[in-house]
Amino acid sequence: MAETATVRRSRITPEREAELYEAVLDLLREVGYDALTMDAVAARTRSSKATLYRQWGGKAELVVKAIRHNKPGDFTVVDTGSLRGDLYAHLEQTDDSEMEQNAGLMRGLAMAVHHNPDLLQEFREKLIQPEMAEFGRVLQRAVDRGEIQADNPALGYVTHMMFGAFVARGLIEDLPPTRAFLTSYIDAVVLPALGVPAAQ
Repeated sequence: MAETATVRRSRITPEREAELYEAVLDLLREVGYDALTMDAVAARTRSSKATLYRQWGGKAELVVKAIRHNKPGDFTVVDTGSLRGDLYAHLEQTDDSEMEQNAGLMRGLAMAVHHNPDLLQEFREKLIQPEMAEFGRVLQRAVDRGEIQADNPALGYVTHMMFGAFVARGLIEDLPPTRAFLTSYIDAVVLPALGVPAAQ
């Protein structure tokens, strides 16, 4: 049975999968999570609902995988030799327009996860936990290099700080997050909290 399921789930080509994910994100931006339906996804992508459910199981998994697919790759593969350089490199994987779009998606989903336990579970498993693991590996490299003390209490809050800045700028200033804003935030808040000296 497992082999049969694997065959069924592998029928969609990577190109078609990317096309489906982009359509899901477009719909999510247009109508929000609660109003998004598998019928609408099927119509937008010229797919059958049976195919969508067979491949993804349901709306929550499809939406979260679409967001994950749209996310830049694992930034731990880029080792610049410094924590500041690694964090800057992470920002460079996304331009300002993409950041603005992603911030809009996150605002919408932040409300939806409180009313949809299945979405919250998918969100944590496929987005939050992998993101925290990536940051953990980057921070561990900085500890190994001697840039950060291993017992620095701020180590456990870096993901919170970065995500908070990303989301809060729109709420506080009614402005989208940008590379310039997040770069200055890293220098003014994140690195000082970790005890990393200011850039010379």
